[in-house]
Amino acid sequence: MATMIDLLRHGEPEGGPRYRGSLDDPLSTEGWRQMEAAVQGHPAWDAIYSSPLKRCARFAHALGQPLAIPIMVEERFQEMHFGEWEGRTSVELLANDRSRLTRFWRDPLNNPPPGGEDLRDFHRRVQSGWEALVSQHPGQSLLVVAHSGVIRMILGLVLQMPLQNLSRMVVEYASVSRIKVDEVEGQPLPRLVFHAGRFGPDDPSPGSTGNARH
Repeated sequence: MATMIDLLRHGEPEGGPRYRGSLDDPLSTEGWRQMEAAVQGHPAWDAIYSSPLKRCARFAHALGQPLAIPIMVEERFQEMHFGEWEGRTSVELLANDRSRLTRFWRDPLNNPPPGGEDLRDFHRRVQSGWEALVSQHPGQSLLVVAHSGVIRMILGLVLQMPLQNLSRMVVEYASVSRIKVDEVEGQPLPRLVFHAGRFGPDDPSPGSTGNARH
């Protein structure tokens, strides 16, 4: 049977959009609403994995505990650290650090944020967490509550994208992406089922082909 893994980005945090990285702001009221709406009609997950940061972990626990779903906090799924840019908005950076910001957007591999985490290190960290998750839950249905950077990195691993192109994927607040992992000749074969979709009332169990609402 296939392993089905849903990736859910957190909703809007308090303070609105900005480069947070390791800053631990909680969800805003709107962020909670976004995430609650996102999981309507969700499948029966066997386990939930979450970033340790509040904007992910608090919702993961609120969702999983009433349903008695095991919840694992995975340190390797914490967002990329943005160094000097943490806590600042794109508008502020475009006004004060435009050149470095636009180079980062075009090629984050060779233009990391000043004082921030190197994309190669971030890649190794997320890849380690992802491979452990896949190996430990064959044939199960999982939810991962994480950040836009983590979700881009996982999708990049699945699609074998060059690291410098990951910023071309848009991952909105409370959006859902689904990955199906089959085993082929003893090796996992992950495939993207949908990106930025929604769950439907007849959402599939592990092993089926999927019928998510876009």
